[in-house]
This record gives sequence, structure tokens and C-alpha cells, in this order.
Amino acid sequence: MDGRGIVDLGIQNFEQLRERDAFYVDKTNFIKDWWDNGATATLITRPRRFGKTLNLSMLECFFSNKYADRGDMFQGLSIWNEKKFRSHQGAYPVIFLSFAKIKSTDYAGMEYAITKIIFDIYEQNRYLLEGDVLSDREKQYYESIVPGMEKKIVVDAINALTNFVSRYHNNRVIILLDEYDTPMQEAWLSGYWNEATDFFRGFFNATFKSNPYMLKGLITGITRISKESIFSDLNNLEVLTTTSNKFAPYFGFTESEVFQALDDMGFSEEKQGVKKWYDGFTFGNIADVYNPWSISSFIGNGAVYKSYWADTSSNGLVNRLIRESSADIKKDFEWLLNGKTIIIPIDEQMIYDQLGKDENALWSLLLAGGYLKVVSIDNSHIGDSLEDEKYELALTNHEVRRMFAKMIRGWFNGRSKSGYNEFIKALLEDNIKKMNAFMNRIALETFSSFDSGKRPSQDAEPERFYHGFVLGMVVDLSDRYRIRSNRESGYGRYDVMLEPFDKKDKAFIFEFKVLDKVENELSLEETVANALAQIETKKYEAELVADGILPENIKKYGFAFEGKKCLIG
Repeated sequence: MDGRGIVDLGIQNFEQLRERDAFYVDKTNFIKDWWDNGATATLITRPRRFGKTLNLSMLECFFSNKYADRGDMFQGLSIWNEKKFRSHQGAYPVIFLSFAKIKSTDYAGMEYAITKIIFDIYEQNRYLLEGDVLSDREKQYYESIVPGMEKKIVVDAINALTNFVSRYHNNRVIILLDEYDTPMQEAWLSGYWNEATDFFRGFFNATFKSNPYMLKGLITGITRISKESIFSDLNNLEVLTTTSNKFAPYFGFTESEVFQALDDMGFSEEKQGVKKWYDGFTFGNIADVYNPWSISSFIGNGAVYKSYWADTSSNGLVNRLIRESSADIKKDFEWLLNGKTIIIPIDEQMIYDQLGKDENALWSLLLAGGYLKVVSIDNSHIGDSLEDEKYELALTNHEVRRMFAKMIRGWFNGRSKSGYNEFIKALLEDNIKKMNAFMNRIALETFSSFDSGKRPSQDAEPERFYHGFVLGMVVDLSDRYRIRSNRESGYGRYDVMLEPFDKKDKAFIFEFKVLDKVENELSLEETVANALAQIETKKYEAELVADGILPENIKKYGFAFEGKKCLIG
């Protein structure tokens, strides 16, 4: 731990942080471990705000010859105790790029943004044009690096700059690339994925593989994009995800580091509260990892509990994918929100063009993004099976749970959660008229927003809505009710059951049905009657009665759907 008095949120520049003597958890042993690591090029993936940018800035300040004779930045830190490493400080040329701000809605905008980043780096190194290290033709090429340059020039531009820098300094170059996958995510969201992957495949190959002037390279991002998409030529790339042991202690705060910080800042009594809210991330074999942004914000705000990390992004991609997901995904989320775990086969390689098609791709994204944590991994079947490893997953912590609760409320009322409470109030008062008015209004809005553009069938829309509805019930009633769906009771499987923790309160059973003209249902009223009859015939109330709920306190409702119309009875 270093720096006691100032908590500077958002500073990702190591030099600034050290000059301000700000709150800093010492991660400088990463310098030694990365340098001693045998890989030429390494990709490290971590969720957002876990210190990726700060660690790259730390590497730049340590190795870059721009910071020669600046060992003072590292005095008092663990790396400075490694005396043999002091000779590496300020000894190498370093090229540091960041794609964090590339969020273009079309391919042309993305490519232009990259040309501007490369142009800026060339401008920072114009000293290369002095003297005769570069030939006249190379100097002419150097001047051709401008915003909007042709794609064939862009792809090789960093490779060429590495050549020039290496010859000028008579030393090979360290290349650092931060947030490599930000433009890829935007490409998928905006519909130019294929063009983007074609560009980056050539760019990454030229920069990190076909580059004899590179000494070591480090890439960071949130997701591990599949090798086939953009890294197909990089057989020298070591990939370290959140389940890898290597470098696990250097991204995020360990529990001992967090508790030490709380002691130092005078918040020792908050340890258990902080653990409940912010603990839960697991990297490799290290459990109880905390998000630095949440801990720094908590301390900086005088020990106020809030959803700091979860609220630093719109979470738009995750929101969209879950909202438009299948009924099975929504049932799994209901399970997770109830504090349970799910077991899913996971391939940590993100195949973005499978999002929306392959359900496991969504779980891979949520795991990489930090929304889920690994409870255990079962690979005992790998030798005899073609399946991926099976991961036992849970929501990461209380902060993430609150984020999803807020997200789900937004599905039902974009302005506030009061609209959803309107339905809860009507339900608890047995006011079927108000329940019907609410459900028809929300069903109309929700079915439209769940439409992914591929027009799910009329049958699928109510099914999607019903599971979104179940999630909403979990959010607003989970403090009073145990919410279950699609579970066995009596002689069948009910759709939704709300069992009160207080046995004196009302219990509820819901059965959802789509009007089925094949079964000669001619109206929603007939469909409701069939739903209620099924509740009785299958004796769904048996589970509740066995748990001590009086039969007269069990309320049964049939929900009938036809397109965007709903009737409750």
C-alpha cells in the first residue's frame, strides 16, 4: 500500500498518480513477472476498471526511455527492492496505443479513428526524422502517415514505426495496446463485424507477429475474441483470461489489500459490509478479488455504499442480449437472482457473431465482463467428450445483483419502477381489473422492445415476456417471497409460484397460456379457463400446502396471451 491522503478516482496515468502521492495498491511486481515471462506477445483479459490501463502506464513509466532517470516514481515500491531490475528502468523504446475511445457506428468511422491514433503516435516521435537513420524514402513514407490514410498503409504503420524506432535507438521495442476489443464490440453492435475483423486480422499480424523489431508485446481487453476471428496468424500469442493463474494478483485488489486500505483510511468497522457488497471476483486460483473502482470510490466517498462499478457503464450490450434472449436464459437468470448457481459449458473464446444465436456465447461475455464469477470448474469429462468445460457460475456480488435488478425494472417502466409497483399492489389487493390494465400496457411495450429485428414468432413473444416478468417479480418481491418457475409440484410443472416467507401471507400460482386455436380455443376467456383448470387438475398447490400455507391463502391466476393482448383471470 502506498499513498495515504488522496483518493484520485479515474487517474490511469502512473506518473500523475505517483506525483500526487495518491492512494495506490502496489502492483509493481507485475513488472518483474511480465518481464520474466517467456511469451513474446501476451493478451490479458479482465473486466472494465480492473487496473488494465494503469498497469500498462506503469510498464511504460518503468521501461520507456522517455522516463530515463525517473526511478523516483518506483522508490518505496516492491519492484525497487529488485536491484537487478533497476537497470531496466528507462532503458527501452516503448510504443503505447489505446483503442478505448474507438466507438464508431460504421466501418469508415472506425478506420479513421485508428488512423488518427496512429498519426498522433507518429507525431510524438518526429525526432526520428532528424539525422540520417531514416532514408529519404522512409522520411517520405513517414510524412504520408495522416488521418484518413489508406487501409493498406494503416495495417503496416505500427510495424514500420517499430522498425524506425528500433534502428534509431539501436534496441528492440516494447509495444503496449490497451482495450484492443472496444472497436470490435462496437463493430458487432453496429453491423460491420466482417469488415472490422478483416482489418484487425492484418493489423495484429503485422504489429505483433511479423515484426522482428518488437522485443515484447502486451495487449489488454475485456474479452478473448476467438483466434479464428482476428488472431488466426498469431501463433506466438499467449492468452490469459480471468480463469488463468498467471498474473492473477495484479489486476484488482485482494481481500488483504482491501482490508489493509480500510484500516489505513479509518474504516476498519466496514470490512464485512464491503465484503458483502464488493467481494466475489475470482481470477485464476485467487478468490475474494475486489474491483478497484468500487473500493476507491467507497473510500473516497467516506464509506458510502453504492453501486459504483456497475453504474460506470450503460451495460447496453448486456441489457440488450438478456432482454432479447430465450425463455431458458431468462429462467437461468431468475435462478441466479435468487442467489443460486447455474452449470454451463463455457468456451472462453468470444465469437461475437454467435451472440444472439449461441446461448453459451452470452454466458462467456458475462463471465469475461465480470458480471458472473466462477464457483467451480468441472473438466473431468473432457477426455471422453467433445463438450467444453462445465463452469458453475453465480452473480458476482451484491453490487452486480443490484445492477441487474435496476436493469430488469427498466424493461417494465423506462421512467421509474413505480409502474411495476402498480402491478404488485394490484396483485396483493386481488384487483384483477388493475392487473389487466397494467399487463396489457406493459405487454404491448415489452413485446415491441424484445423484438430483436428478426421477428420472433407470436408464440415466442409471450414466452419471452413471461420470463422477463418472472425476473421482475424476483426483483421487487424477493425480500418477501420465494419465487420459483417451471418447477414440479403435484402432477406437473407450474409456470410461476410465489411462496411467502411469512406463512400467514398470500401465496400465488400463475399459469401462462397462449391462445391455441388448434385446441379450439376461440377466445382469451377460454384460454384463461383452461389455465385455471390446469392448475387444479395438476394440483400445483400441493407444494405450498406441504410447506404450511393454508389453501384459502393460495391465489391462482391464469394469464392468456394472443399476440400483444393479455387477459388475467
